[in-house]
This record gives sequence, structure tokens and C-alpha cells, in this order.
Amino acid sequence: MAQAAAVANPPAPPRRRRASATPRRLPYLLIAPAALLLLGFIAYPVISVFYYSLQNFNPTKPWRNGYAGFDNFVQIFTKDTQFWDTLTFSAKWVVVEVGLQLLFGLALALIVNQTFVGRAVGRALVFSPWAVSGVLTSAIWVLLYNSQTGITRYLADLGIGSYGTSWLSDTSTVFPAAIVADLWRGVPFFAILILADLQSVSKDLYEAAEVDGAGRVKQFWHITLPHLKDAIVLSTLLRAVWEFNNVDLLYTLTGGGPAGETTTLPLYIANTSVDAHNFGYASALTTVAFVILLFFSIVYLRLSKFGGEEK
Repeated sequence: MAQAAAVANPPAPPRRRRASATPRRLPYLLIAPAALLLLGFIAYPVISVFYYSLQNFNPTKPWRNGYAGFDNFVQIFTKDTQFWDTLTFSAKWVVVEVGLQLLFGLALALIVNQTFVGRAVGRALVFSPWAVSGVLTSAIWVLLYNSQTGITRYLADLGIGSYGTSWLSDTSTVFPAAIVADLWRGVPFFAILILADLQSVSKDLYEAAEVDGAGRVKQFWHITLPHLKDAIVLSTLLRAVWEFNNVDLLYTLTGGGPAGETTTLPLYIANTSVDAHNFGYASALTTVAFVILLFFSIVYLRLSKFGGEEK
């Protein structure tokens, strides 16, 4: 009877324990504090800039503070001639700097990618300027351009130029002088990224090209350059954004002078906010600069077909 009852009423199968969701959520819980901090440090300033761009906010003139609507933006595009001058110089600065940095960085990457005695030391020397901070770079070049103890003094001793000449105070030489100073630090950035991509190119492609009779130039145009396309697009975009926002080097070298010849848009924004205390108008300028960079980045990536396969 007992056996018949056991057969008639079989024991219920053991319940499967529900898998805990905690292990799957644990990585997100661990990074949540850092993510919230980053979000706070990034989101709050961005939102504040957009908010103050619609305000008249000057701590030295509190009676004029208040909602301004789009008046700041109307003034930027219709009345502020300095905005257009600084934007034009910023575009000139970015095109010249990024173009030269890419050219010299590509050349250096091709050189240090070759096998030669002392290659490790050569690479360290090439890449070392990138490890120097922007402020320290500015200090080094301020000393080099010093009219009493710098390059011009030694050139004058050789009979080239005259004593007391300052390249940073002459409108005809300040732009090339600033370009050279920033090239010294910017070229290694391109060299590092391009060299990293060069080392992933299969040597079999070059061997096959040599068998087919292709020279160094054809190998560069048909193998090396297509392989480096994405690295070049990404590095030029990043460097263009950084050069557009370059403040520390130009501020230390020239302060935007002489006669405003080297004032970029970000430097104009810094002067408007820090010196003039017009934070509302500076926020509007920052918003315009943000939109310009965003539009440029989208168009540049679309036109360059970044990440797309070569046909």
C-alpha cells in the first residue's frame, strides 16, 4: 500500500534556485560611484554654460544681471567683430598646426619604424616632448625666444639680425614663432599614433609588392597610406579640437598679442570671462564654439568615411 501511494503521489521535483542578479550587476555597482562623479563633473559645467549663455551675468555689475534670452548670441553674430577675427585666426591656427604636425609626425613615424642601431633611443627622443606639459613647453620656448638670452641673441652674435630683437613682439614673426613652439610638442602625438598603426601592417604585403616590381613610393601610396587612413583621420580630428582649444601656450607666449594677432576664440573667451568678468557673454561664446566643433567633427567624419572599408 505504501508503495502504491508513493507511485500515485510522486515527490515534487526540487525547485531550482533562482539565479541571483547580484553577480551580473556587481560590475555596474562597482563603477557607479566613479561614473556618478564623472557625470557630475562633466554634466554640471556643460549645463551651467548653456544656462548662463542665456543670462546677463557679471559679478562686478550685479544690477545688470538677469535673463537675456538670445541677446548674447545676436551680439556675437551682428556686433562683435572681434569674434569673427578670433574665429578666423583659430581656423588658420588649426589648419597650419595640424597640417604640419601630421606631415612631420608621419615622416618621423616612418623613420623610427625602420631597423637601425639605437632605434630605442631615437624613439624615446622623438616621443619625449609629448610628455612635457603645455605650461612647461611654453616656459621653455619663452626662454628660447628671450631677446637677451635666447636664440636671437646668439644669431646676433653670428651677424644674423640685431640685438634686442623679439620674435614674439613682432607681428611679422610672432605667428611662425608660435607655430614652431607648438610643433615641438604636437609632432610626437602623430608620430606615436601612426607608428603604432604602422607596426600592424603585414610585411607580406610589402614583399608581394616588391615581387610585382613596386617601388617605395608605390608601396607607400597603395599599402601604407590606405592602412593608416583611420589612424590619420582620428589623430587629425583629435588634434584639431585640441589646437582649437589651445590656450596655455599662446597665453604664455604672447598673451594674444601683439595687437591681438594671436588671439584665438578660446583665448578671447578666457579674457572675456576672467578679465572682463562677463561670464554670460563668455558662456554664449563657448556655446557657439561647442556647436562649431560639433558640426566640424560630424562633417569631417562623414566626409572621411571613418571606419569604412576601402573599396
